[in-house]
Amino acid sequence: MITIIRNAAPAAMLFLAACSSGPAEPPALTGDAWTVDDTASKLSYVSIKQDQFAETNSFESVSGTLSADGAANIAIDLASVSTGVDIRNERMRDVFFVVADNPTANITAQIDPSLFAKLGVGESASTVLDGTLSLNGIEAPFQADVTVTRAGPDRVLAVSDKPVIVEASQFELAERLTQLQELAGLSSITPTVPVTFSLVFKR
Repeated sequence: MITIIRNAAPAAMLFLAACSSGPAEPPALTGDAWTVDDTASKLSYVSIKQDQFAETNSFESVSGTLSADGAANIAIDLASVSTGVDIRNERMRDVFFVVADNPTANITAQIDPSLFAKLGVGESASTVLDGTLSLNGIEAPFQADVTVTRAGPDRVLAVSDKPVIVEASQFELAERLTQLQELAGLSSITPTVPVTFSLVFKR
């Protein structure tokens, strides 16, 4: 059985015109403010106990903005720390971070927007990011190797290429770490932790 479709020419012409025009160029990355997509972003660290047992922990709530001129401000909700064990979460919140007095850790950095202005969807660029971490009322500089990928017209993914090492003594947290160690009945908790992140920005 043959079905004849009459007056098909106009539809075919529209189809050919759409194909010939090609995909629309996505809007430029620069010139707009961006916010962190909390549900899609991850920030994790690894703690080492007894010199041999490694445990992955994370923060479940991260927020922040990236301004049009490249000023990044990230806030980590320390009460959202997740270790996989309720009593450990409680000790991290109340004994180590003391979230009643220090509810957030804050990251600030200045990014050159021109480095990423021409990224197309699916394209990536890498850079070394100089930033400042504020924790327990103390600020310390850090560097992070970061790859930025344009995941969509209005989504950007920033991923650490290697861990950022954070030292407890930098933020006057060594004594609190000893308290954690005693509460858990451990012979040691390594005072340095590697931190990795995967942050999604949207506009």
